Amino acid sequence: MATQTLKYNATTNYIAGKPDSNGQQRMDVISPLDGSVISTVLLSTASDLDKAVNAAEAAFPAWSGTPIKERAQIFFRYRELLLRNRKELAVLVHTENGKTMEESYAEVDKSMELCEFACSLPQLVQGELLEVSKGVECRIERKPLGVVASIAPFNFPNMVPHWTIPNALMLGNTMILKPSEVVPISAIRIAELLKEAGLPDGVFNVVNGDRAIVEAICDHPGIKAVSFVGSTKVAKIVYIRATSTLKRAVCLGGAKNHLIVLPDAHLEMTASNVVASMSGCAGQRCMAAAQMVGVGGVEHIIDQMIIEAKKLVPGKNLGPVISKTAYERITGYIAEAEKAGAKVILDGRNPSVEGGAKDGYYLGPTIIDHVTTDMRIAQEEVFGPVISIVRAKDLDAAIAIENANPYGNAAAVFTQSGGQARQVMERASAGMIGVNIGVPVPREPFSFGGWNDSKFGTCDITGKSSIEFWTQLKKTTTKWNPEGKTNWMS
Repeated sequence: MATQTLKYNATTNYIAGKPDSNGQQRMDVISPLDGSVISTVLLSTASDLDKAVNAAEAAFPAWSGTPIKERAQIFFRYRELLLRNRKELAVLVHTENGKTMEESYAEVDKSMELCEFACSLPQLVQGELLEVSKGVECRIERKPLGVVASIAPFNFPNMVPHWTIPNALMLGNTMILKPSEVVPISAIRIAELLKEAGLPDGVFNVVNGDRAIVEAICDHPGIKAVSFVGSTKVAKIVYIRATSTLKRAVCLGGAKNHLIVLPDAHLEMTASNVVASMSGCAGQRCMAAAQMVGVGGVEHIIDQMIIEAKKLVPGKNLGPVISKTAYERITGYIAEAEKAGAKVILDGRNPSVEGGAKDGYYLGPTIIDHVTTDMRIAQEEVFGPVISIVRAKDLDAAIAIENANPYGNAAAVFTQSGGQARQVMERASAGMIGVNIGVPVPREPFSFGGWNDSKFGTCDITGKSSIEFWTQLKKTTTKWNPEGKTNWMS
């Protein structure tokens, strides 16, 4: 472990409204910008999780009993604190994750939008009431589950926690957040701002750690629901383990998003959109373009993609990947594809880095043409600024290629033909579809979530669909007039 002065204080847990550290094992937090150690993070134990769950359970009765419109006032204030601290929060994301500042600001802005939707929940969860017979009423109300947990990934340290925090808490639950041990700093600042907004102690808690804490969350009897965002391999494990202990769970996994490009697609718009999709956040997002399916003669579009991609300069407008291990894994995919016969038409390996951050984990945009569907790079998630191009003779063949991949997060089509676009919209096996849009992320109140091996569980954790996940129904039947018996329903 490093002994030099760190840029940020050692990262602790946050339990019952204050920092909490048992002083046990820690690991270094390394910035991918330059490879420097910027903090250390606590590797918590099961007893730390017990402490957080106890705090959340203690806070639950009062919080769940607070009228939802009063809970909303806290999130109105919290949204303003996100705005007031926007630059500081973006710098945290930039430093611990490596995103460009523009991307980091966008992440915080999306968090604010998520809070705005949460503040609308009082208008969406009023419940139902019906007089089913003379003097007999049936009522349905949505009630919180209790203590819930959110396990977040490294690639969006600010935004992904806000996929769950505002909605789950606004609906009356109390929460344990387990951020990625690679990017733990943003989570603590989120906790501090929530308290500043007036959130009662214990309603929101942060427990840092690695695999051991994820397993403990899945097993803990006091936790009623678990959300997870990460790789498909781990998402499957978390879903199976959490549901085996009778928890509610929704686990978002990886992706291999296909962008189908037809010859009639608008040249500049298509090229810039495809490149932005494959390189945004250094390709480290489940909505990134991983594979382009070129239908017929699309060489003119590929040539323009190279021009657009060359505008991306590592260290300037293209951030690093998260770690040296990630860099080596990604370049391994490139080398293997090249050896198998694919052609690297734009090579981002070993780039010259703007600003001289020679120890950062930078990879330039990489375009690989003539990839075949049997190659590993065509089948697995690369998670870097890399796109592989496979060829299809017609749209039917392109859709078949898309549907043959086991994932189902997103798919897109680039064309000026409404009929061709409609074919993809109706037939592509993916939960989110784009037409001339490379990153088809729905905006609130529409929820985020894929199909197939990109998601395990029902409902979503964002948007209107999240209401179903974060609450349970209570049905009440009342009768007050004994003289009102008129039929069997009375």
